[in-house]
Amino acid sequence: MEMLADGVLLVDARLPFATLAAQWRRTPPIFVRHVAPVQVVAPLGGHTGDPAYLARTLPGVLPALEPGLSFSVQTRVLADVPYKPFDINTALASALTTESGPPLDVRAPVQVVSVACAVLKHWQAEPQLMIGGTTPGKGKRLAALAGVSLAADNLSNWAGGMRRFAREEGQISRAEFKLLEAIEVFGIEMPAHGVALDLGAAPGGWTRVLRRAGQYVTAVDPGDLDARLNGDPGVRHRRMTAEQYLHSDPDSFDIIVNDMRMDARDSARVMAAYAKLLYPHGWALMTVKLPEQDRQPVLDQTFAILRAQYTIAGARQLFHNRSEITLFLKPKRHGN
Repeated sequence: MEMLADGVLLVDARLPFATLAAQWRRTPPIFVRHVAPVQVVAPLGGHTGDPAYLARTLPGVLPALEPGLSFSVQTRVLADVPYKPFDINTALASALTTESGPPLDVRAPVQVVSVACAVLKHWQAEPQLMIGGTTPGKGKRLAALAGVSLAADNLSNWAGGMRRFAREEGQISRAEFKLLEAIEVFGIEMPAHGVALDLGAAPGGWTRVLRRAGQYVTAVDPGDLDARLNGDPGVRHRRMTAEQYLHSDPDSFDIIVNDMRMDARDSARVMAAYAKLLYPHGWALMTVKLPEQDRQPVLDQTFAILRAQYTIAGARQLFHNRSEITLFLKPKRHGN
């Protein structure tokens, strides 16, 4: 294993990529956002000619793309070089696009050509992976690590799992991106004209996302909501804590969300108490704040609390999460 950059690891999984991908499609890992195979290693010169060199060389040595399936090129540049990912993406995509070849679709590709340009300090590629069939000497070597895979096998359609959203007019907070990404990653479908509960809602970013998705929202927080939500008839602001609202004869809901900044286990206890307010078809989403140390015991305790009332349908550290993960929950019922 070698660290190529902060949060980017080169790993010998000791099993075929297709096998690993199939396992992770069934049970995605919490802390891995993106994975891609290394099928070819191309030495680089570290100059402006590298993108053109890769465009000339990689199409002939990478596994063939399926002609009927859309593709994109996704590049990570993890070294100090005089070119950007866009330069390689453009050059290589142009070389791979032919009249009888696969169509280019950078937003929703079915198959992906992944390229990572990095300095290798320790890892020695097997000769069959190297362009030219020989392994370079020891020491730091700049190289492109490339492979072809289905986007569904990469855990994310986005390079490095870095899902970015454009800032919208009227956006209240960057926390909105967390909810948008979670809805996408977990494949969540919003009910038509549903009723949602937003715990710890202030200043109202998640409430705004839910409203834009056609939900009627009860926003619970002792703090103020953004003034732009005040005149919205689809938003009810309950100026109290989540614990207080639970004892105020609350309604039932299709959706409960929770982005409260509190100890993970305390937040889980709140969500467990609210499970009885979810309709049987409903779902919940929460962020779990992680401590700097001893994270695994905290996660184990948090999951145990939640599993008494919920099925944990998804658990991922999303691109827009920082020291936290996001959980997708389905309510359990007696007898389940």
